[in-house]
Amino acid sequence: MLMTGAQYLESLRDGRVIHVGSQRVEDVTTHPGFAPTARSFARIWDARRDPRYRPHLVSEEGGESFAGYYLMPRSREDLEKRSRCSAVIAELSCGLLGRSPDFVGGYITGAAMQPDRFARNGHDFSANVTAYYEHCRRNDLYLAHAVAPPQGTRDPAKFGRDSEAVPTLQVTGSYSGGVIVNGMKMLATGAAFAHELWIGNILPLAPEQKAASITCALPVNAPGLSLWSRKPYAAHGEGTFENPLTTHFDESDCVVVCENVKVPWERVFTLDDVAWSRSIYFDTPAHTLSNHQSSVRYRAKTRLMLALARRITECMGTDKVPAVRDALNHLSAQDALIATLINGQIQGYETLPGGFTCFDRRAMYASIYWATQNYDKICSRLRELMGGSVLQMPADIGVLDAEETARVFEANWAGNGWSARERMKLFKLAWDLLGTDFAGRHAQYERFYMGPAFVVREHVGRETDWDGVLAPLDELLASYQAGEEPATIGPAISPSAAAMSTAGS
Repeated sequence: MLMTGAQYLESLRDGRVIHVGSQRVEDVTTHPGFAPTARSFARIWDARRDPRYRPHLVSEEGGESFAGYYLMPRSREDLEKRSRCSAVIAELSCGLLGRSPDFVGGYITGAAMQPDRFARNGHDFSANVTAYYEHCRRNDLYLAHAVAPPQGTRDPAKFGRDSEAVPTLQVTGSYSGGVIVNGMKMLATGAAFAHELWIGNILPLAPEQKAASITCALPVNAPGLSLWSRKPYAAHGEGTFENPLTTHFDESDCVVVCENVKVPWERVFTLDDVAWSRSIYFDTPAHTLSNHQSSVRYRAKTRLMLALARRITECMGTDKVPAVRDALNHLSAQDALIATLINGQIQGYETLPGGFTCFDRRAMYASIYWATQNYDKICSRLRELMGGSVLQMPADIGVLDAEETARVFEANWAGNGWSARERMKLFKLAWDLLGTDFAGRHAQYERFYMGPAFVVREHVGRETDWDGVLAPLDELLASYQAGEEPATIGPAISPSAAAMSTAGS
């Protein structure tokens, strides 16, 4: 059943516990720090009924309509549809909702494409994975995730602590219907607006931390579960004109705290298996299906930056300066690069058992690595093009409220075909993307949402076909002796055929 935006908002009024400092948020749909973003999420639900967007946001199978991010891909065309679904969601949110519903939707979809992997070490959770995927798809659920332990707790022995003494979420007991968990998990971006939480382990645990190796799903309003939010920037902004992005796209980041939370067996996916609790993301399509969204969303943000750069230089009258045009062309190249990396994930797709397909994993991680290394550089280019102009605007749009200040403002701040008000609007938006608390959060997010750079490089290395990389060198070395001419070597097939052979490999 596909919800409407109004039904989505109503579903958030479910008694969830969210703390902002000492304040408890009673209703995210009315709280000034959360309500505008809740409405932005609701627009994604409503867009699925818009003829312009429905073909990209909705999939159909067996007479059932469901969110496109729950589509299990069986062809390159299906992967293209999933990618377009993420692109539309990203465009509706300017690429600023990092954990929109299509992200964790990819987790459960990818896991359910290979449920047999979840039968191991005396536990068979394969039916749980399949049933939960069907539950999410059928009920149109938005999942957030918390898959990292509190910092400094991955290996308690290094800190002179027993596993039971660390605050990371772990199984502490059982009851007739399942297990009981206590502790905390990071970092549940978007959880304030989600229906359920995927709890797991994306980072390696110490061998003795079996109790922490649970993967499960919990309703956000589960008894004993609370969300501890960072400062909601929208509550401290000054409205749409002054802070257009902060106001509508602050998705929040929350720490999840569980106090004697009951997890029914049917919502458990891994248990007492340290290695597998992490490997589920990489040994199934889960991590790849979800993180393709990250590249697509990043591209929407770079296009916003490219458009801002062009309009700002036009507004300032610098767009004809050769050095400025060169900087604009540089930003355009960056936009083209991420678009090409996204297409490469589709064109080099993998074929999986059961007739399923998946985006090229190595290309996906390479895309994210490129994005993490270049976001600051793109922001810096935009700042350079903007210069001090953003600081030369009056304090706020209230300047138009008084006749005398409005007269002076319109007479002196207009130019190059732009009214003073429209120039101010443009620069306010740019500053919200580059200079506010909201902007600072995004700078941090784009660098570290998958962990430090070496973690992303590890993912790239794991997915590299090192045998294929080394084989030509080894053949070359084996082809000649000292004093001999090396044999002529080259690819076993033509370059064009080699490129074609990667599709479906």
